[in-house]
Amino acid sequence: MSENITEKSLDEISVTPAEIAPSELDSNGLLKKRARKVSLDSRKARAGYAFVMPFILGVLFIYLPILLDSVWFSMSELNFKTDEYNFIGPVYYVEAFTKNTKFVTNLMAGLQQLVFEVPAVIIFSLFIAVVLNQKMLGRAAFRAIFFLPVIVSTGIMETINAGDIMSNQTQGGIDDGSGQSGASQIVSTLDVERLFASMKVGGELVTYVVNIVNNVYNIINYSGVQMLIFLAGLQSISPSIYEACRIDGATGWETFWKVTFPMISPMILVNAVYTIIDAFTRTQNPMIKYINQVYGANPYSATAMSWIYFGIIILIIAAFAGIASTFIFYQRRD
Repeated sequence: MSENITEKSLDEISVTPAEIAPSELDSNGLLKKRARKVSLDSRKARAGYAFVMPFILGVLFIYLPILLDSVWFSMSELNFKTDEYNFIGPVYYVEAFTKNTKFVTNLMAGLQQLVFEVPAVIIFSLFIAVVLNQKMLGRAAFRAIFFLPVIVSTGIMETINAGDIMSNQTQGGIDDGSGQSGASQIVSTLDVERLFASMKVGGELVTYVVNIVNNVYNIINYSGVQMLIFLAGLQSISPSIYEACRIDGATGWETFWKVTFPMISPMILVNAVYTIIDAFTRTQNPMIKYINQVYGANPYSATAMSWIYFGIIILIIAAFAGIASTFIFYQRRD
């Protein structure tokens, strides 16, 4: 019987009275209006909207007006005679690309740092997550140890690291003939060149490996959150899938690339976007340092450069997410 039937007599419907429960009839012998059943997905969607509603209201009524004021501020100048802001248009936006050479230089330095850092953090955090997901003694302690730098780096250690106090105390170092010295350097380019001498490896890869090894401290610090996300993704994979792989005779290498890697590909996308945002907004980023430096002298220009920087970040994230989403595997749960 259709649910849109509200009030019809028994003669107007194509069912016999025996097929209708007495509770569905009112005192006049008409069908009662049936309550529309809400699906589970609809109830979950409503609960989700109710959960994020405070955040949405906060963005609309608190955060959005501040953003609009910031855009107006970047296109204005204070008139000291009248003590009012005069609209001058996108003058500082144009000057950032045409007259300010340091802006482009620091922006390219930040992009170069991003290209180096994101793959290193993703690969390292995925490797550690796979290792810590294995059954072993003291697994919880090892997970806490690898996540501890994330907690420590949020306080005084981040201030010390940003000020580069440790490296400032090391004025000299051991000269190995490569022109690079310093106690903070673990390996030099010459060491890696000797290792890769018989492998016909290009100089770019050698430099990349040297940078990774010498920045292993920062890579570990920046991989804590990504490691937890990968762990959550690995634990969500059904053990029956791995059991089927073992029955079919698949090796651990084949299981990782054909089962584990596709199943956690959504987490790779999430971690990559998170790492990009974290790298762009970190206090040690060259662009962030330069904007903070300019803000003291010309806050209008610094605000304009901040909005340009924000737009570039959005474009990079959108481009990366659009390209990576074509390779992401999403498991259906029917």
